[in-house]
Amino acid sequence: MRSRIGTRCIVLMTAGLATALAVGASPVVADDSVNTGYFGGVAIMGYDSVAYFTEGKAIKGSEKFSYEWLGTPWHFANSHHREMFMSEPLKYAPQYGGYCTGEVSDGSVTVNVDPEAFKIVDGKLYLMYDKAHAEEFAAHPADTVARADGQWPKVAADLELDQYH
Repeated sequence: MRSRIGTRCIVLMTAGLATALAVGASPVVADDSVNTGYFGGVAIMGYDSVAYFTEGKAIKGSEKFSYEWLGTPWHFANSHHREMFMSEPLKYAPQYGGYCTGEVSDGSVTVNVDPEAFKIVDGKLYLMYDKAHAEEFAAHPADTVARADGQWPKVAADLELDQYH
């Protein structure tokens, strides 16, 4: 079972990388593939995605250390974190475009997430709607990730369709 899930993750990551490269290769405006919340216009509400890995906590980034990826600005706490992200964005970007992992696993999305409600599992960043969702996720991460991986292609397609309506 684990190998099928691992294979599916690799396939989904490869598809995501191909999409990211295709999107990143042309000038675009921010779309719904990266969650920018209701009012932020910036990934993870301006929090530094690298800091989750290096500091183990949510740290607010600065517009001074900004980088545009997938048509969306990403903020970092310092230039070193920005450089780390620029060299490996898929390593540091949250899964499922930064949408709530629990909601994605149920086949939907919640636009606003709490940047402080997160878990890193197997070297991947997962964001949640709130800390209660993060604790639920922590109880069964493999099950939730498997469901979310299965739902993400449809959810992502729905997000893409919604941006044109």
